[in-house]
Amino acid sequence: MNLNSRKVARFIVIFYVIGLAGFMIPPTQEFFIMLTKWALLLNFVLLLWFHESRLGAPAIIIFSIIALSGYAVEVAGVESGMIFGTYTYGSGLGIKLFETPLLIGINWLMLSYCFASVLQPLKAALPLKALLASAGMVAYDLVMEQTAPLLDMWSWEGDVVPLRNYLAWFMIALIFQSMLVYSKINMKNPLAKVLLISQFAFFALLLAYKYIAL
Repeated sequence: MNLNSRKVARFIVIFYVIGLAGFMIPPTQEFFIMLTKWALLLNFVLLLWFHESRLGAPAIIIFSIIALSGYAVEVAGVESGMIFGTYTYGSGLGIKLFETPLLIGINWLMLSYCFASVLQPLKAALPLKALLASAGMVAYDLVMEQTAPLLDMWSWEGDVVPLRNYLAWFMIALIFQSMLVYSKINMKNPLAKVLLISQFAFFALLLAYKYIAL
């Protein structure tokens, strides 16, 4: 099937605009919460489809390690409360194993991939690229954490996101970004930037709506 990246990019933008409207209309919120897990899967499949280089063994191995490690650290975080803080997952991300959605590993991989892809053309030293991508992931998380409860993704004890969450996010992101950067996998993907911008705008506007609606 021949998919045009520009048409798919427009579809992604429209998709998130519709999603934003759906979450802002009380009667449709539950329906769009149910769609969240499918939206995440669709985003991931589209990213893989438009990955421009061949998915060889090194890429498959590293992507798998990131997804599995992302899931494992979230399981440890939920069970112990010592990595990110005390939080629980809702139903927004679908099927859970050990109280942790299986899709959360895919989410770690997708964010790591997108930031690495966007920054790969940057003419900078590899450690700097990894640091910038990791900082970007934390900035993204700063906004996402405030809207996650609205999407029934996860919620924090006392509705307060602890500082350790962001510190842990940065350290984990730095490990994943270092793996991607130093492996020198070709991360060129025409959808990575538009997907990141669409998701960040979605969370930012939803956060603005949250405070306006209070």
